[in-house]
Amino acid sequence: MAVHAIRFVNGSAYERYMGHWSQLVGRTFLDWLAAGPGLRWLDVGCGNGAFTELIADMAQPIAMHGIDPSEEQLTFARERPATRQAAFASGDAMALPFPAARFDVTVMPLVLFFVPDPLVGIQEMRRVTRPGGLVTAYAWDMHGGGFPYAVLQQEIRALGLSLPSPPSVDASSLDAMRELWETAGLEAIGTREIVVHRTFASFEDYWSTVLGGPSVAPTLAALSPAEVETLTAALKRCLPMDASGRITCAARAHAIQGRVPSSGAQAP
Repeated sequence: MAVHAIRFVNGSAYERYMGHWSQLVGRTFLDWLAAGPGLRWLDVGCGNGAFTELIADMAQPIAMHGIDPSEEQLTFARERPATRQAAFASGDAMALPFPAARFDVTVMPLVLFFVPDPLVGIQEMRRVTRPGGLVTAYAWDMHGGGFPYAVLQQEIRALGLSLPSPPSVDASSLDAMRELWETAGLEAIGTREIVVHRTFASFEDYWSTVLGGPSVAPTLAALSPAEVETLTAALKRCLPMDASGRITCAARAHAIQGRVPSSGAQAP
């Protein structure tokens, strides 16, 4: 079976599959940033606006922008009531369509490992962030088993099937993230792990959710009935299901923040 590319073309399915997870992490992340009200924010790789909505709800921004390469995701983002004040546009994380020093806070939520050259992406975030402003991100701990659907991926591969991987998975470790921020010339760098939990009402709730996952949906759709039966039986054995049938899964993200030097230092 050929390995498909990961494509984000369904904002509603993404909301159920990953948007809820992003917001679980994002609440703790924004509390940790403590950026303050009245700031100009840029959400790099905003997708369907899951994190942009949190900025609107929690950060009291004076302005919000979001960029993403998927027009389908942007359409969903524009329909969120909380993000009507935001300006969304198609864009490339490695070539941000903004002038220098435009924003007070730039953030890349669950996107760093999708950027072909993460350092270029961070340098672009620094460029468009004012001196003294924050350059921030959070990403799943991909190598450490922190991805929310790591068990699903494990059992799919146990069937002898391949799954696509983001181009820069190695960038998701805390050491790699810190090195990127240091190389980009950022200061006052801080990192932390964020662990979150999400409960699915039943196995059927979990299964219908993952059927919309951009990285796994094409593979799941191509399974034979016998393979589906084998996979679902394995998942029921592995997933943490309580006596009432609810499944509570954990996920772990790595978060980082750094400041653009206030004066003197030039961008690398």
